[in-house]
Amino acid sequence: MSDTASLQENKRHGEKWFPFDIYPCTIPKDFPQVALHWQNSVELVFVKKGMGTVQVGLESMTAMAGDIFVFAPGVLHGLGQIPGETMEYENIIYEVDLLGGSGDLCYRRYLLPLQSGRLSLPHRLTQGHPCYCTVLECLRRLETVNRDRVLGYELQIKGLLLCLLSALVAQSDGLPPGENGDTRRLKTVLQYVTAHFADNLPVAEAAAVCQCSPSHFMRWFKQMTGQRFTEYLNIYRLNAAAEALRTTDDTVLTVAERCGFKNLSYFNRAFKASFGLTPREYRLR
Repeated sequence: MSDTASLQENKRHGEKWFPFDIYPCTIPKDFPQVALHWQNSVELVFVKKGMGTVQVGLESMTAMAGDIFVFAPGVLHGLGQIPGETMEYENIIYEVDLLGGSGDLCYRRYLLPLQSGRLSLPHRLTQGHPCYCTVLECLRRLETVNRDRVLGYELQIKGLLLCLLSALVAQSDGLPPGENGDTRRLKTVLQYVTAHFADNLPVAEAAAVCQCSPSHFMRWFKQMTGQRFTEYLNIYRLNAAAEALRTTDDTVLTVAERCGFKNLSYFNRAFKASFGLTPREYRLR
């Protein structure tokens, strides 16, 4: 497996034979931010209430209620909090293979280029965008169909996703610009964090991934992400801990150690500072 392939998000969404799901999320109630990452699936973020920040590639923007963000496979993206603000949104994620097989024209002309990063889609849709109303209607119908799940709902979801993608493709800019060296290095570093966040991970080790000095790395990482490397790593660890608290019965001590926190008291303080709750309170909620 190549370094790039081993460093991307591999979480499965939905069922094995129907990789589609909708997640309601709130920042900072559920987590303080979603760290920069990418995956092989298509991800849409539909902001329902409040406001926050969304980063696509190296561009950071303010997200408002009603905004729709589209992240094609391979696109770096992350979400964050605006101090004093809350952002409620829906996360819609599906695998491209759900939409069609390799023997069909649509797969060769649209789905394969989308999956391989050769088809560019608009990243942000706001009211007034040419395909906003069509995409919004598809998302609302997806919510209803996924909630009711009457017999045949999978066919409706597949049809709605194809309709949504058709509207986006009509507004496509064609081929996306190729990744530059900085973006490729950033992906490598972020995925190195994904693979080693539970270990002791000093700045010097992360800098070695980029083959540069720690001082240059710290300036470069802040310029690329808007965060210090140690800040990014700490938030990544806290989000991983929150996920473990929600989905496992492991003790708080075990969760802390598996997420890179060797001192339980520090973990408890850092977790409460980010989530407003202690780890035990967060699990009970």
